[in-house]
Amino acid sequence: MTAHDERDDEAFAEDTLTQAIENQLEAGEPAFVQAVLNKLSLVGYAREEILELMALVLADEIDVMLREDRAFDLARYEQGLRALPALPGDA
Repeated sequence: MTAHDERDDEAFAEDTLTQAIENQLEAGEPAFVQAVLNKLSLVGYAREEILELMALVLADEIDVMLREDRAFDLARYEQGLRALPALPGDA
């Protein structure tokens, strides 16, 4: 796989995750996604930046879910989103 292919894959993954966040916002489910968007908007983050941060949290949960062979942990996902702008793994 070339570096170009990897960048394309990363862009596709980021777009897919961002779309998943947009779908959650549109559906209003889970409700905490909108609450986190509102919170970060109030402290001055741009919507695009917020969606990128939220996509990183979703990616982290999916990564852990696959690595540990377990179901999606909605509570862990909520905890990660509510901790923003700190990202998972930041100490």
